[in-house]
Amino acid sequence: MIEPTNALAQALLMQPGWRIIDQSSLGANFHALQSFAMDDTLCTSVGKGESGAVCRTWVHHNTIVLGIQDTRLPHLQEGIDYLNSQGYEVIVRNSGGLAVVLDDGVLNISLVFPEGEKAIDINRGYDAMFELTKDMFKDLTSEIEAREIIGSYCPGSYDLSIGGRKFAGISQRRIRGGVAVQIYLCIGGSGSERAAMIGEFYKRALQGEQTKFAFPTIDPSVMASLTELTGERLTVQDVMLRLLTSLKEMSGQIFAGTLQGAETELYHHYYQRIVERNEKVLGE
Repeated sequence: MIEPTNALAQALLMQPGWRIIDQSSLGANFHALQSFAMDDTLCTSVGKGESGAVCRTWVHHNTIVLGIQDTRLPHLQEGIDYLNSQGYEVIVRNSGGLAVVLDDGVLNISLVFPEGEKAIDINRGYDAMFELTKDMFKDLTSEIEAREIIGSYCPGSYDLSIGGRKFAGISQRRIRGGVAVQIYLCIGGSGSERAAMIGEFYKRALQGEQTKFAFPTIDPSVMASLTELTGERLTVQDVMLRLLTSLKEMSGQIFAGTLQGAETELYHHYYQRIVERNEKVLGE
């Protein structure tokens, strides 16, 4: 289990101020490709020193986000057809990792930091998100751990779990001096049902074939939502309040914002890039 260097991680959270871009209630018409373009835009802007630290929150309805490795599955289209039949749209993100489920019970948080003169160690970025998550739910549990949960979808060493059941995964993206640390938090709904769907996707996309890359064998019992794990009926709005309270206590200043100035043009550039990438990879 990972024991973060608390002081270093917490120092990263104690920014002079946090610009909050809340896109958690934009609804079903807010497309996941827009989110990945947003994070690349903010990463670039923060890295150039044109913006201070940003916290962006986002929710997407019934979307499966594949990683680059997933696109190498031997029967990918059959797997995608299955996900479509379950009412989910499929996209490919512009970074590593594997398939994850997004729906209206999953809150995503992106923390975008400036590296400045001294580079931010990759584990320090992960630890900062781990510390923030623990702080957000400190009144409900002290049992959140960071370690790989075998049998979960998109497994990694910074899977967040309670009692061995995963409710969140953390990733990072770095562009030109900006670091975006991203987490998906399964707030409500059934974690095991989400996992079972991804497990079926891999079965249909692999069909028993051996591949160079080892795709996960999904065990639905090792995944759950925070509502299931804590017994507290949490909503995305509840967790948003917890997030803003924690950031305000840590930094002293939070303020709402949107894309500004050159960021708008930059966003259109990154959005076009990820749309073209998806068209190429998925043949749409």
